[in-house]
Amino acid sequence: MTVRLAPHAPIGSAVTTGEADLWCTYAAVRTASWLDRTADLPGHAATLDYLGGRRNTDGGYAWSKGMASDAWATFYCTQAMAELGAEIPKLGTTLDWLRRTWSGTAYAMLPGQAPDVWATHFSVRTMVEVCREAPPDPDRLVSWLRALQAPDGGLGWSPEHAGTMASDVRACFYGVMSWRALRAVEPDAPFPWDRPALVRWLREQQQAEGGFRFGPSADTPCMWATYRATAALETLGSAPAERQRCLDWILDRRTPDGAFVRWAGYDVADVWASFCAIGSLRALGADTGSHAGPVLHRLRELACPSGGFTYREPEHAGDALSTAATALLSPGDDPRQHEWRTWLAGCRLPNEGGVMYMPARGSEVRCTLWAIAAGAAVADPAAPREIADWLAMLQNPDGGFGYWEGRGSDLVSTAAAVETLRLLGIPVAEVLSAERLAEFVLGCRDEQGYRHVPGALPTLRAGLQASRVLEQLGRTAPGELAGLLDRHRVRSGGFANEGSRMPDLLSTYEAVVTADRQRLPVDFTRLNVFLDRLTRPDGTGWTPLAPTGGGVLADCLGALLRERSAGRRADLPALTLS
Repeated sequence: MTVRLAPHAPIGSAVTTGEADLWCTYAAVRTASWLDRTADLPGHAATLDYLGGRRNTDGGYAWSKGMASDAWATFYCTQAMAELGAEIPKLGTTLDWLRRTWSGTAYAMLPGQAPDVWATHFSVRTMVEVCREAPPDPDRLVSWLRALQAPDGGLGWSPEHAGTMASDVRACFYGVMSWRALRAVEPDAPFPWDRPALVRWLREQQQAEGGFRFGPSADTPCMWATYRATAALETLGSAPAERQRCLDWILDRRTPDGAFVRWAGYDVADVWASFCAIGSLRALGADTGSHAGPVLHRLRELACPSGGFTYREPEHAGDALSTAATALLSPGDDPRQHEWRTWLAGCRLPNEGGVMYMPARGSEVRCTLWAIAAGAAVADPAAPREIADWLAMLQNPDGGFGYWEGRGSDLVSTAAAVETLRLLGIPVAEVLSAERLAEFVLGCRDEQGYRHVPGALPTLRAGLQASRVLEQLGRTAPGELAGLLDRHRVRSGGFANEGSRMPDLLSTYEAVVTADRQRLPVDFTRLNVFLDRLTRPDGTGWTPLAPTGGGVLADCLGALLRERSAGRRADLPALTLS
């Protein structure tokens, strides 16, 4: 893929919410813990409230309130609470939820999804380090981990990825740390891989400058890859071939105030750069004490007043979803559009062609869709081809897409990838394996309908997402969409994701978009009644029962539906969230 060679922070203007982010909060707490300085972090009680507020009734944790539980969020929330010395609430139900994500060989990100090494790492560590339990079948888990090794010696995201030579230092880290956690409860668990080959492949990812890259398809060394590589090598009883050069590279990433940045040339010291730098120094056996003061000072600057942390100063911490939603909400001739689009375009940084949720993070397929819908490609003529190349690399062996590279496939992400290509004017078959794409979508279907992931329950939104993907593949089933909409249409207006009683904004938005695509009539009178029921003093609610507005994303979807109802928009972008 084309590598972007301008790793500076985005220019232009972003929309900020001042709210904490889960990944940032975990990174801040974990970094302080490594430095033995968690007591120096501000707002312990508020941060614990923030983390606990992501707990769902099923025992798992979600990225934000109202979203489904997944292994990623469950690991970060429980680990951060433990690092802060808190008791994990109702740990038994969390353990029960984790057991439901066990596929029989490894762990999936959520129940019913295919397993991947991200989820396996998160869940094995949560099981062992938080719940003090062993995985259900350690022997089968070791066999699954063994199958991650690719012919080049590295590890892939799944056994299927390993067959395509898709090794990545992140996958190596997650696989090795899964094995290390398993050994804590199963000390006789055998080492799964050809150790010399794995060490050799990891060492080969060190670049002449001293830092590490993700793998052969990435040309720019970064702090994230360097931490994953050095920590994996340490666990394997090894180290970089050029240890001192690696140390020098890390120390060269310090800013004048003593915090760290992710790439050479980047100009914002964010939370994950310091997290990765301190983690790398620890893995290399280097001193971290001299960095504790500057790093903790920077972490305190990233604390949010309501608890938790974000990636940089809260007043400057824009994100791609909020910025894209605001741009979509605003008139096309708003003079701020250029600034928003420029900032969104700047969230495409080295090694990955997609748009990052927050700058210097990993590219995510949903954020890429929202950014392109908001006009980010207008500010970056190189975007269409580079995003298409990135999506081609992102397609999983099963034909679907996950939120980010290596994550298991789901219909939300798969529909987002296809819609992104549609907005860019690039035919699906020109970029993706259309046959495998169709196989994944049809594999999410049973006699009752389509499911978000193959092992979940059928829902309206999954059916709508599948319908739009199949339409782009020329495989629309006449009459199927009309029947699906009828089953989920709420008499008082709107559509329900499950059954036909409680309508919600996400489902209604996708229903209108999909009906329009297949030229089915929309009852705008009832739609307006539904939208009126969502109106709150502070904005648009996600459901008629929501006591408050849902923020800028809900406001955006509500406003787009109003414009469609009034005839001011004929083609709504198929925006997805869950």
